[in-house]
Amino acid sequence: MSESMPVLDSFPPGGTALVIGAGGGIGAALERALTIGGRFAQVLGTRRSGPIHLDLTDEASIASAVVEAATHGELRLVIDATGFLHGAGYTPEKSLRELDAAHLAHAYAINAIGPALLMKHVLPKLPRAGKAVFATLSARVGSIGDNHLGGWYAYRASKAGLNQLVRTASIELRRRAPQAICVALHPGTVDTALSTPFAKTGLTVRPPRDAAMQLLTVIDRLHPHDTGGFFDWRGDTIAW
Repeated sequence: MSESMPVLDSFPPGGTALVIGAGGGIGAALERALTIGGRFAQVLGTRRSGPIHLDLTDEASIASAVVEAATHGELRLVIDATGFLHGAGYTPEKSLRELDAAHLAHAYAINAIGPALLMKHVLPKLPRAGKAVFATLSARVGSIGDNHLGGWYAYRASKAGLNQLVRTASIELRRRAPQAICVALHPGTVDTALSTPFAKTGLTVRPPRDAAMQLLTVIDRLHPHDTGGFFDWRGDTIAW
């Protein structure tokens, strides 16, 4: 069953919402949902090919995109919906003997370093007063405490690195903007190009629209004391 659009009335009215990676399945669904919701004066999305260009492997493009987005109004909500699991000749490793330095470097570049540079440029632009949120999509398999199966080295490790970066950045953000929130979110298994090849039989796979609504509901319910946290699409805390 599709979720209804969250009101997002925990945010001050107006301002700008920015979706990083709006060309992907979840990113596009988030951008559409935010546009329909009407809480924000502007809803913008970045893509590799305009109108707001952003390449996670190019810090100059990150800085330029954030500056451009901020010209439309104060940034109240920024969601990083990017991620890398497979592609470019790489697939998740099943054993140590499959480890490859280039694969590890690529996973870290997209899943940890890119989002870290996003935080570098986004967090200083979040308003000092009133609710503002930076949320990045992590993954439950990035949890060290919840790892009981092994495998998927590059993806697990890069998402675990992302979680630590979020936690660390949230501490610095709190000093500057006590009402701002920086979190990692696990969207669950969603019917997108990233996860579909690995969806197991019997596993619940949700449409991007439903995942977007659920993530926005979690974001709407976040409070300042949640900053630095790691939550799933139900709003439940995930072990580090």
